[in-house]
Amino acid sequence: MKPIRLMAGFFTVGLWTLLSRVLGFVRDIMIAAYLGTGPAAEAYFVAFSLPNLFRRFFAEGAFNMAFVPMFSKKLEADEAPHKFAQDAFVGLGSILIIFTIVAMIFMPVLVTLMASGWRGTERFDLAVQYGRIAFCYILFISLSALLSGVLNATGRFAAAAAAPVLLNVILVATLIIGAAVLDRADQSGMGRLLVYAIPLAGLAQLALVWFAAKRAGFSLGFSRPHMTPELKRLAIIAAPAALAGGVVQINLLVGRQVASYFDGALAWLNYADRLYQLPLGVVGIAVGIVLLPELSRRLRAGDAAGGRDAFNRASEISLALTIPAAIALMVIPVPLVSVLFERGAFTAEATQSTALAVAIYGLGLPAFVLQKTLQPLFFAREDTKRPFYYAVAAMVLNAVLAIGLSPLIGFAAAAIGTTLTGWAMVVLLVRGTRTMGDAAKLDTQFKTRLPRIVIAAIGMGIVLAVASQIMGPWFDLARLRYLALLALVLTGMASYFAIGQTIGAFKLSEFRRSLRG
Repeated sequence: MKPIRLMAGFFTVGLWTLLSRVLGFVRDIMIAAYLGTGPAAEAYFVAFSLPNLFRRFFAEGAFNMAFVPMFSKKLEADEAPHKFAQDAFVGLGSILIIFTIVAMIFMPVLVTLMASGWRGTERFDLAVQYGRIAFCYILFISLSALLSGVLNATGRFAAAAAAPVLLNVILVATLIIGAAVLDRADQSGMGRLLVYAIPLAGLAQLALVWFAAKRAGFSLGFSRPHMTPELKRLAIIAAPAALAGGVVQINLLVGRQVASYFDGALAWLNYADRLYQLPLGVVGIAVGIVLLPELSRRLRAGDAAGGRDAFNRASEISLALTIPAAIALMVIPVPLVSVLFERGAFTAEATQSTALAVAIYGLGLPAFVLQKTLQPLFFAREDTKRPFYYAVAAMVLNAVLAIGLSPLIGFAAAAIGTTLTGWAMVVLLVRGTRTMGDAAKLDTQFKTRLPRIVIAAIGMGIVLAVASQIMGPWFDLARLRYLALLALVLTGMASYFAIGQTIGAFKLSEFRRSLRG
């Protein structure tokens, strides 16, 4: 078996994801300036969230968690992988076309499920209008995700990782054009222009990965759908994962429902989400994308030792990068939010509220990342039932926390529910791996380095706290605030890597060797 270069693949996906997330920040900074947290902004966020919500249900979530292990094993054994991918592509596309039409018809119902507190307001009408425009994005992005799964299973990560960059490039370009042709006060017009750009970006993403898959020898196209024994097996495996995906989306809906009863809260949570999703996307999602096909192929080849090493190294690098990021989000949320978003229609009050959510999400960041390394242990074994059961338990906990705490602490209850639920899910997943034997156990290197990673991150947090106080006056000066934030971030990174290298939390030379293969 020719193994996937785990670390090289991780850094490839991570770097492209970093570029996408940076452009996403540019996009959201511009949206914050032009739309603020008013009706058009919140309507746009809901409209954009709807296809992304179901995209995780159909694509990166349920479907791909079942498709990638099956395809990887067929690829490893040379059991007609192209035919399987073609049948899956046609089947998924057919389902999504029907689903998209139905969703557009019942868009008021979907918006109500997302934000019932908006009924009878301008926000609701705008969200329905925007949602109908944006929803066909799910067709393009879900088919893109399937093609990305094909590419990832063959060890080709670059095109699939680069595709999300197109989304942000097109949306940023749309904002620039909108600023040039629309009146600054026409927020609903800017919002409408943005949602029209969403399906256009989805089509561009689909085109990119389709041509990449064709070059890799997997030219997939539309044909008459038909059910095969392999697709039936795929559906059986995907069903629990789909239900689990549905549970995860219910958690998101609960949070948005709580936020919809507090003016501006949905936008605050969205901007906070963008901040913690940066390290989550660059590290957790990147590792999960690379780890799943690697584990699947090693299981098919009977290489349990190689699978264990891949799991441990993926978990180690994930926590080495996300624990310090979590500490930073908890220690300096106000400087981060104020510099990135506070301008134009985004007020100082919005900064404080968003920063509170950022700090809460930061506490849960390591849990969100660990889920990305633990879940492939189940999915690679085509075990989608137990993650579903765990997700149901987490859903109940999230609903109790978010709804129960909201009368006491307001919109922050939604973020607290998400964070505590994330840690509960990790506990359940860890308990579930006990039946997998040595292949899912932590090795000596991981156990030795994890406490040192935590110590290095805490040391960095102390440095950041002191440095932010010293540089506090700089953040009040418009011309220095960007340099101040850059200096603060670089100070934190330097202190973390210096402490970590000194106490043996990691060895940077190992990363360099892994990239050279």
